[in-house]
Amino acid sequence: MRYILSTGTWAMLFGTALLTIGCTKEEEETPSGPTGGTWSLNTVQNGNVVTVKDSTNQNFTFTNDRTWLLWGFVKVQNGATLTIEPGTIIKGDKATKATLVIERGAKIIAEGTAAQPIVFTSNEPPGQRNYGDWGGLIICGKAPNNAGANVLLEGGTGATFGGSLSDDNSGILRYVRIEFPGIAYQVNNEINGLTLGAVGSGTTMDHIQVSYSGDDSYEWFGGSVNASHLVAFRGWDDDFDTDNGYAGRVQFGVALRDPAIADPSGSNGVESDNDASGSSSAPVTSPIFSNISLYGPLTVDPNTGNMNTLFKRGAHLRRNTRLSLYNSVIAGWPTDLLLDGGPTGDNVDAGLLQVRNTHLAAWGTIALDTVSGAGFDPIAWFGTTGWGNAINSDLSSLGLPTPFSLAVPSFRPNGGSALLSGADFSSTNLVNPFFTPVSYKGAFGGEDWTSGWCNWDPQNTVY
Repeated sequence: MRYILSTGTWAMLFGTALLTIGCTKEEEETPSGPTGGTWSLNTVQNGNVVTVKDSTNQNFTFTNDRTWLLWGFVKVQNGATLTIEPGTIIKGDKATKATLVIERGAKIIAEGTAAQPIVFTSNEPPGQRNYGDWGGLIICGKAPNNAGANVLLEGGTGATFGGSLSDDNSGILRYVRIEFPGIAYQVNNEINGLTLGAVGSGTTMDHIQVSYSGDDSYEWFGGSVNASHLVAFRGWDDDFDTDNGYAGRVQFGVALRDPAIADPSGSNGVESDNDASGSSSAPVTSPIFSNISLYGPLTVDPNTGNMNTLFKRGAHLRRNTRLSLYNSVIAGWPTDLLLDGGPTGDNVDAGLLQVRNTHLAAWGTIALDTVSGAGFDPIAWFGTTGWGNAINSDLSSLGLPTPFSLAVPSFRPNGGSALLSGADFSSTNLVNPFFTPVSYKGAFGGEDWTSGWCNWDPQNTVY
């Protein structure tokens, strides 16, 4: 069944100046709003929680001296900017499947710090939070995609994306955590932890953690936004999903899975399609990923006899995608890399889909495979002299601190690990100011860039 959440008239806070000191529990006030919208304020818990509803076309700020509770589909409309102060807590209502939607032409300026990350999380009490407690964060832009100039985003929010501005600017996401989001209403009608519809390269995205998402942790539908330092933690479906002509760059990303949790459709680390039919519609999905670590369930629980069979591939490249992967590691999946379909195989043959300086270490005997007419020898291709790829016989040969702990994961390779050297940024795909040339493969060298701002136990955190 498809669930569509309805919204009524506008109800939001405009600035902190409208707050009245001394509001008591469950006291309401409705101040006069700016031209173009009706605004109301509902404060609870002695004025510390502000409930936010519906839509606005005016600029406003979520301040860090209060907790902000999203109710239903909260939309920031064309021309408006939502600013969120460092250290701010935003919660999503479970009953209304609250979702924050940044529409085309709007902006979100959520610029936290390592000491004061911005947190989007469940409104449920500690110990009672779960996958899909609320919808998540959706950002729509005006960048190119291959589905059209005015595409209705899945998930029932009514938001649209698309355009021709590759450098479109939807704002800043920096040091942001998104916890317990993600709603799969039905197949191909989902809200992900962070959904990006045709978001342009003028947008800044770095240091983001999506945890316990009830669908994909991150999904790009077209667009050209670049992103770095991304964490997908204990997701349900795919960790990083790219579709509909996404052509951005991603560097330093890590995914770590709960071995007990996977999606009935099959969970992957990376999933990439040009579109649902595998057509040649332009722009073709062609993101460039470097320094990615995709850790499957075996990296947490080596007991393969009890492994969840719903886990599938570390990277499933299919339906005419041209995604390229460099300087990375995929470990602990039934199949680490699957190249799927004739069009995908053609892209491999033409050098439009590349995998270089990457290590694979599967839990079974199939680290690399092809299906559905890809039509080439994947082992010979992957092992081409000069490409720097390697298939490791087991996880221990990678020199990782395995098995990983879900409570306190440590991602930095042990001394002497083959991952600490051998990265190569000479490919023309990587000759771009966005990429930071480093010597190591995977997301981590000697520095743990998750330290201080990531949370590995949001279930029990008191917000």
